[in-house]
Amino acid sequence: MANDLQKEQVIERLKSKFNLIKDRSVYYCDEFALRVSTSKSKSFSNTVLSLSALKKYDDKPFIALLITPYGNECYLANSTFLKKISHSSHELRVDNIKGSFNGSDILKEYDGIPNEPCNFERLFAIHQAYTWEENVERLVESTNNISPNKRKLVVEGDALSTLISSPTRAKEFLESPEYVDLRDDLNRRVASVKDAIAVASLIDNVNLRGRVIEELITSDDPEIINPIKQSLEDGVRLSIKTDQKLGDYSKVYEKYWTETDIKTKVLFFQSAPKAYNIDKLLGFLSKPKTVYLFFLIGIGETNTIKTRLISIFDKKMLAATRVQHHWAGRNSRGVTQLDGNQLDLILENDRNIIEIEGAQNFLQKLIDL
Repeated sequence: MANDLQKEQVIERLKSKFNLIKDRSVYYCDEFALRVSTSKSKSFSNTVLSLSALKKYDDKPFIALLITPYGNECYLANSTFLKKISHSSHELRVDNIKGSFNGSDILKEYDGIPNEPCNFERLFAIHQAYTWEENVERLVESTNNISPNKRKLVVEGDALSTLISSPTRAKEFLESPEYVDLRDDLNRRVASVKDAIAVASLIDNVNLRGRVIEELITSDDPEIINPIKQSLEDGVRLSIKTDQKLGDYSKVYEKYWTETDIKTKVLFFQSAPKAYNIDKLLGFLSKPKTVYLFFLIGIGETNTIKTRLISIFDKKMLAATRVQHHWAGRNSRGVTQLDGNQLDLILENDRNIIEIEGAQNFLQKLIDL
């Protein structure tokens, strides 16, 4: 009874301070959503929420608050930080959202980062890089122990030699006229739509923001570009289909086949952009002539734009790249994610440094996953 009384007191204080609105068992405002639970011990076995209900709040920090006699604990419980779905989940499929998650299903640490309030901003920036659909697909596999049809990519023979030599290929490309051509091409494209990019940078949804800016830069079709520009000017909600290709912009030269992934960083926001699917990257770089790059776009508070075309094997880029083991299923080596704070520093420096041995060691770690 004491716990229940304390729960009501905590809820009333939170409602008063943040003007929270009640929606069944969830309390929310523009900035976050909250579910309060109680326990007589430190064990968090309570059912927190149904997965279908979480979908409504997954675009903002969703906090699970546990009240115990030993103190209160808070965890970020967005879909990225769920290990599985516990209750009534046997019918869970990508197209059939079923089941609820317990407090014990929430990751208490993500990629070495403790799931606690002082890290919520950083963790939510990581969460924003993933779509709801991607998280549900992962939860379906981990919850129902589904054997995937796909298997991890196997690279061997000549393809493996081509893959291991890709850092050398990248270094040669960075010193070539083709690199200058690609860099200038992308910079011209940015300059031609810079006003629309400035407006798009205000889009709250990180995934949508990135897709809009990618489309503005890479498309040569006025029938695609003009409606996007008009929607941005009119403040109309946009919907752009996610493309599952490795890169956003492909350009083939006589000696090189380049794929470039466009990454947008709003410099005054915390973010952690998703980088690449590891199996797709290894498959691409195991082919002759292939070079994979990031085109970084940094947008400042006064709509200033900085750009940088950089190899994924650049020394500073490798230091900013994190392998997300949480996403590595039985059918995949997982994905990588970028440290947004490091991207800010990379955008300030235009030196390209590839250390071949270090880059090949990084590749080998990816192969061994």
